[in-house]
Amino acid sequence: MTALGLFTKLICRDEEAMAAYYGAVYGLDVVQRVAGDSDGEPYREVILAPGGDWTKGSLVMFNFTAREAPRDQQVILGFTVADLDDLVTRIEANGGRLVGPIRNEPEHGVRVVFSVDPEGALCENVQMLGGH
Repeated sequence: MTALGLFTKLICRDEEAMAAYYGAVYGLDVVQRVAGDSDGEPYREVILAPGGDWTKGSLVMFNFTAREAPRDQQVILGFTVADLDDLVTRIEANGGRLVGPIRNEPEHGVRVVFSVDPEGALCENVQMLGGH
């Protein structure tokens, strides 16, 4: 059996602000907003996808509205981009920050930089080098 698609949910405190950040930085578009109750816990979520196309996978900003803000890093989001330098500009312009400098790793065929979003979630950003 083959999976139909992949999605990731990032638990955050402010789903709208985080959707705006990931939209501005990674070019993701809002597909849908959902609010409801899961086993007695109210939640809200904003579903994002490249070009608004769910078939390309989705990133969901998920907020358990009755819980305290998340304390610990529970996921590392990974993004492959065409231009890492341009991405760094968008990260910093939208309230994110770099964790370290861009590293060239030709032995792995990549350039890579880690960043955090405005709520502190860690992202690994990768640009493939020629031939990979």
